[in-house]
Amino acid sequence: MEKDRINETDLNVEEMQQQETIDKWLTFRLDGQLYGASIVHTEQIISMMPVTTVPEYPVYAKGVIDLRGMIVPVIDMRLRFGKSEAAYTERTCIITCRMDNDLIGFIVDEVDAVIDIEPDTISPPPRVSEDPNARYLTGIARVSSENGAKEKIVLCIDVTRILQREEVCALIRE
Repeated sequence: MEKDRINETDLNVEEMQQQETIDKWLTFRLDGQLYGASIVHTEQIISMMPVTTVPEYPVYAKGVIDLRGMIVPVIDMRLRFGKSEAAYTERTCIITCRMDNDLIGFIVDEVDAVIDIEPDTISPPPRVSEDPNARYLTGIARVSSENGAKEKIVLCIDVTRILQREEVCALIRE
């Protein structure tokens, strides 16, 4: 009986930890706009590093990086989102995310912060377009800035939807 209570408590703690993770979002900037991605799929943030180009990769795929012996495809999020290409700066970085069993790097202009966004503060995205590239936008959140003086608008995205499975396979060359 006591063992059952311990297991139930362990399960509740695990559920609470999962919920806390779901509410945490990594925010980053692209072309001045603030985006957020759940940290559930985020592996790490690394400084921009040399990218090896790969022949016949899509235009938004800049190539691959060697990350501690692992070859990781790298996507320029500006290009993927249909924005103009920009020179990389000292603030440019790569966010590596787990998509199923594959690791993909996403180049962003700069990382902003890890913040809490409560699910009930996320509004559904507007349905003004049938553009299949908009499939990654899951909502729009209003969050207070650190000093509470001004609200920020965060476009919430699902990194697992940025690339379709066929695109991931093409980048990984399975």
